[in-house]
Amino acid sequence: MVAGGGSRRGRPRAGEQARRRRAALEAALAELLERGATGITMQAVATRAGSSKESLYAWFGDRQGLLAALVEWQAERVNTAVTTALDRSADPRDTLTAVARNLLTLLVGDVSAALNRAAMTSPELAGLLLRHGRHTTGPLVAEFLSHLAEEGVLRIDDPEEAFRLFYGLVVRDLQIRVLLGERPPSEDAIGVQARIAVDRFLTLTGA
Repeated sequence: MVAGGGSRRGRPRAGEQARRRRAALEAALAELLERGATGITMQAVATRAGSSKESLYAWFGDRQGLLAALVEWQAERVNTAVTTALDRSADPRDTLTAVARNLLTLLVGDVSAALNRAAMTSPELAGLLLRHGRHTTGPLVAEFLSHLAEEGVLRIDDPEEAFRLFYGLVVRDLQIRVLLGERPPSEDAIGVQARIAVDRFLTLTGA
């Protein structure tokens, strides 16, 4: 009985496990921002997270698995931000501007740039980034654009193609310039770009 009770006390609860895993991801992200993908080590992440290498290997498998988890984590943040902004009860222009602003803020940020650079070194990570990022975000926004077309707000035949137009107007060459080392735009500049992009999109597609 004593041994069984001790075993249960020594096993972290599910909530504690999730908290520790998140702390490990945050530590890995900090290492990625400081050292780049090639500079990340499991030992450095474990030390920063106050965890152990054994725990990291149990959660992520290996270093590549840790980077993959980071890609999925960041993609989830982007998709959550986009989903939150897609308010069908709000004015369509305001909603599209919020989506554009959220996309730009996340895509040209330090985290996105670091993960995109990491993905450039690995076909596996690149595939994950596309699958959990663009190929998930796109349908979310395309569905909203389809709704606007049904409401008579937009004049579009293909919601996916409309999203590609929207994305191109919003992101332009800003992300690639940041990836190449240019400073990301300020919050105010992002807001201006989001409004300009939505104005142009509605001019091209408005009913």
